[in-house]
Amino acid sequence: MSLRFTLAITGASGSAFGVALLRRLSANPAVEHIALLLSSTGKRCLYDETGLTPKDLAALPKVGLRDERDLGADISSGSYRHDGMAIVPCSAGALGRIASGVSESLVSRAADVCLKERRPLVLCLRETPLNRIHLENMLRVHDAGAVVMPIMPGFYSGPKSLDDLFDTFTTRVLDQLGLSESDPRRWKG
Repeated sequence: MSLRFTLAITGASGSAFGVALLRRLSANPAVEHIALLLSSTGKRCLYDETGLTPKDLAALPKVGLRDERDLGADISSGSYRHDGMAIVPCSAGALGRIASGVSESLVSRAADVCLKERRPLVLCLRETPLNRIHLENMLRVHDAGAVVMPIMPGFYSGPKSLDDLFDTFTTRVLDQLGLSESDPRRWKG
């Protein structure tokens, strides 16, 4: 099984959740390639919150960094075969552009392609409080086929660190992408 995914990190707080997902995808033997996108504000948040740069993330195995301004990149076409996309974190601005079908960057174009090709698209919104426009945009992308999964980590696993929270949430995102992994932190009832 050779899986290919796209991960975008946009300009909302919570880039460590995107980094955790990237690391899990990179370490998974079933994953062949991860196309990584960072919006300009996503790069800023990544550095401010984690001290990491796009180059640091691109050094992970299986990661191919794409330029978010390159609307001619492979992932901008429906003929490019891949297994889904996650935007972690997804800013309210990225959500709005996707909900409106505005493909001014590779992030919004790749998301639009996932919707039109009926591929998994997981949007991990990181915004609070939510206004009516945010709520309407979440409903629009949901109705178009996306999974709206706001970054709301679970505490049922008894996290001892922030990394525990990141990993528990990441397990749920992987499930939505169809890549279920064993995780001892899953709810057992």
